[in-house]
Amino acid sequence: MAPTDSDFATLRRLADDRWTCRQFLPEPVERATIERLLGLAQRTPSWCNTQPWQVVVTEGEGTERFRKELLTYIQSHGTAPDFEFPAEYAGVYKERRRACGFQLYDSLGIVKGDHEKTMRQMVRNFEFFDAPHVAIVTSEADLGVYGAIDCGLWLENFLLGAQALGLGAAPQAALASYSPFLHEYFGIPEHRKVVFGVSFGHPDPDHPVNGFRTARAPLDDQVTWHTA
Repeated sequence: MAPTDSDFATLRRLADDRWTCRQFLPEPVERATIERLLGLAQRTPSWCNTQPWQVVVTEGEGTERFRKELLTYIQSHGTAPDFEFPAEYAGVYKERRRACGFQLYDSLGIVKGDHEKTMRQMVRNFEFFDAPHVAIVTSEADLGVYGAIDCGLWLENFLLGAQALGLGAAPQAALASYSPFLHEYFGIPEHRKVVFGVSFGHPDPDHPVNGFRTARAPLDDQVTWHTA
């Protein structure tokens, strides 16, 4: 079927409307709907069609037990991600990160310097923002950074698919920061590396934390044209 402007408009609308959900309703998503979403993400292109992503999905009591045991673990263990986290955020990257953080805290009425409430909000990552489902995504260690890049492409399709289905999703590097726990808890072999987690479910439209939207830099800040 030939591409049309309406196809592009639909994709653009989904990309524009997509947002990170930080408060979910308790109702689970039907298994058939989750399978539709995963089926879409499975169409993700990858280097030499390697399809390096492997996905663990929780539901029901599986999510509740995972939530409880992860919260217990983080109270007495430090972070140890499989992939090294950024060394620092400097310059414009620091500015964008701070702007996002300020929007988050403003939406919740958390004032600068309120370390107790700030820490409480950080812990919400490991409560999955009350989501009924979590996906943990791993890549083959031998594929290195390019396997992780392919998993990032998978994530984009998953997020756009969730948006199209009226679901909310929160991609979370925070979950990967406790990779040793994830390996043991889910039986993930050492030759797999945890890339990220995604909490997902039905969004709570009335919660203030779901009301803000982050900005995007103009193309001129991100694209350089060479014409000669």
